[in-house]
Amino acid sequence: MTAPHAAIVLAAGGSTRLGQPKQLLRRDGETLVARAVRLVGDTGPCRLLVMLGASRDAVAAARPAWPPHAELHAVADWHTGLSASLRAAGRALRGHRGPVLVTGIDQPALDARHLRALLEGAGAAPSGCGAVMHGARPGAPAVLSPALFAQVEALAGDRGFGALLAALPENALFRLREPALARDVDTPEALRAAQVDGLLDRDP
Repeated sequence: MTAPHAAIVLAAGGSTRLGQPKQLLRRDGETLVARAVRLVGDTGPCRLLVMLGASRDAVAAARPAWPPHAELHAVADWHTGLSASLRAAGRALRGHRGPVLVTGIDQPALDARHLRALLEGAGAAPSGCGAVMHGARPGAPAVLSPALFAQVEALAGDRGFGALLAALPENALFRLREPALARDVDTPEALRAAQVDGLLDRDP
């Protein structure tokens, strides 16, 4: 029997290039952080960690709309980069022996079918891993095997598991190719484009 998966929602970033908290942007009236937590919660994880840093209080204020088992974790050194959130999540998940689903909050086109495909594909892959392809690079959302996730403490700076996923043999990694997931909201220009295309709500 396959071990149940845990899930991590990375929501600690400072959104410095965007100039406003991307966690609080909305799609169909729902904040991006609440949307990500809901979609991940619908995959049935045994634990659901939400990593908070910048704008922590404002982001946490949306908690009543989240699944009741979502765990909020403050990342004290979030400003040092993505790896700080992942290492903190790794410590919180010490003892977990199943796969780990990891996603951010800034891909407004993300939906439930993407996460289901990743979990199913990773479960059938020789490595037990799956990732969304960003061009030729594997990245988030991703499903990490216990063996790969165990390397979390070696991560540093603003790097996640991309390099470790890319180092897997080509036929060992499930690759999900969804061009819509290459769109994020890191800049004001990207935000405006997403609003024009209906992926994000316009400012009231």
